[in-house]
Amino acid sequence: MDLFTNRKTFLASAGLIASSAFFNSSNLEAKNNKKSRKKVLRIAHITDIHIKPSQKAKKGLEKALHSIQSLKHPPDFILNGGDSILDSMFASKSTTKSLWKTFQSIIKEECSIPIYHCIGNHDVWGWGGKNSFKKDHLYGKSWVQEELNIKNPFYSFDRSNWRFVVLDSVHPNNNGYIAKLDDIQYDWLEKILYKTNMESNVCILSHIPIICFCATFDGQNEKSGNWNIPGAWMHIDARKIKTLFTKFKNVKLALSGHIHLHDKVEYLGVKYLCNGAVSGAWWKGSYQEVPPSYSIIDLYNDGSSENYFIPYS
Repeated sequence: MDLFTNRKTFLASAGLIASSAFFNSSNLEAKNNKKSRKKVLRIAHITDIHIKPSQKAKKGLEKALHSIQSLKHPPDFILNGGDSILDSMFASKSTTKSLWKTFQSIIKEECSIPIYHCIGNHDVWGWGGKNSFKKDHLYGKSWVQEELNIKNPFYSFDRSNWRFVVLDSVHPNNNGYIAKLDDIQYDWLEKILYKTNMESNVCILSHIPIICFCATFDGQNEKSGNWNIPGAWMHIDARKIKTLFTKFKNVKLALSGHIHLHDKVEYLGVKYLCNGAVSGAWWKGSYQEVPPSYSIIDLYNDGSSENYFIPYS
């Protein structure tokens, strides 16, 4: 499968037209940089699989994995952005066990590419369930960490001249959750960024977007007369995190899912990509205008990247 994108740009105001010479020179410089850059990694970003007790979900994940592996140039590894199963927060122990068994069997039998996992809200067991669940040693994130062999809910690893930082977005809030980093994780993130060589580029992976635009349309958020984005849909501490990123110019990319929609936001030098969902509308076709999909991302030595959004069905 050949991956390519067509890009169209336009000048939308007299002010922009007047300064077109500046943009043209910038574009020329960018083109020259592209000629000299070197692709060092190709990754697949899958997210929001939502395995449930149905053949459609099982066959859908198999099809997505086959699509990824059948590319002319397959990825070096896969980043799984979380919500691997549905819906452990409220499910019984027996149901959750069955879901993880199905997920694990598909990954084992249908995928030959290394996978790095992130925790999603649907992966956490018992937060919205019975109080008796709290006494179980698998309560909360313990079960998903055991299933995915994650010692800590947040971690980092290096490939080529890229450092990948996997965050844990999901934190308890009454019987639900809120998107943020607690103090321990924020301090850890800051230390990781300080310790990263400035010649290395940084890619952040979180389940819930740190910054996105598409959460605006995930519900009737304008119904009150003002836009209202819940703290469970986008990081409530986004202001603090984006300010941290401004101290480290090598933070180039932030990947997320959760919303099941697709967008790209470039802000203060960081490219934020919300990359849809393998399950689409939870295995009921497209969610709004976005079909079941995954993304292939090419990473370059200079910190640039190309994201190819691929509907696989």
